[in-house]
Amino acid sequence: MTPWLEIRRGNAPLLVSFPHSGTEIVRRLEGRFVSPWLARKDTDWWIDRLYGFAGDLGATTVRTSVSRSVIDVNRDPSGASLYPGMATTELCPTTTFDGEPLYRPDDMPGGEEITSRRSTWFDPYHNTLAEEVARLRRVHPIVVLYDAHSIRSTIPRLFDGELPHFNIGTNSGASCSNALAEAVRNVCCTGSASTALNGRFKGGWTTRRYGRPEAGVHAIQMELSCRAYLREPTVVTPRSWPVPFDATYAAPASKVLGRALRACLAFAQDLNGANR
Repeated sequence: MTPWLEIRRGNAPLLVSFPHSGTEIVRRLEGRFVSPWLARKDTDWWIDRLYGFAGDLGATTVRTSVSRSVIDVNRDPSGASLYPGMATTELCPTTTFDGEPLYRPDDMPGGEEITSRRSTWFDPYHNTLAEEVARLRRVHPIVVLYDAHSIRSTIPRLFDGELPHFNIGTNSGASCSNALAEAVRNVCCTGSASTALNGRFKGGWTTRRYGRPEAGVHAIQMELSCRAYLREPTVVTPRSWPVPFDATYAAPASKVLGRALRACLAFAQDLNGANR
């Protein structure tokens, strides 16, 4: 039993991961951050609650409750940038998305500590994802891994202007079938919502590591702008952020995301039926 790692098993050919919705910081580390608020500022706030319906679809969900500021389980563990030449954060982030220092100068994590954090949190998280993918593939020839994220709509250090509402990443088409990517994009292109496929966000380590369409695993990332489901403030301060989760306000986005997960299921089920 690993208290910080939440696994809810279903039997459908769909695995939903939540790598960045955690806020827990172990006590021995919390005092080393400049402030607890900064250490939690870039959390994918309430995203696991937004997808609370996933279990009803038969999906398996995996979530870490540990803050991404302790270790980011969606980064390349080698330290290689997922977006060369562009601003990003590290395996053990030292700044916020806005470039604010997370640690005091003498408290930055070094090599041995990063290795320790990796073995404590990163490796068990990915061992679990791999085990769940393998479990589902023993039943289904085709499985979809859906990596669920959110991010503030405006972060000048990371991208220009305002991010589209729905940002779908497939590692430029390498991590899943084009048919799956188009099916998810089509359900997101409704009403006044804006959608991008392999725009600023093309999928992180999870999408790139597990997405092997030729081996029966199709991985896709959804990066949702916070304004799509939260009353996102114009100015982010300790008084204004995070905002509480409002299920009524989030309902329209949740409905679209429900259709997106159903599209993933339909894609896998259609192929699984054809393979039997």
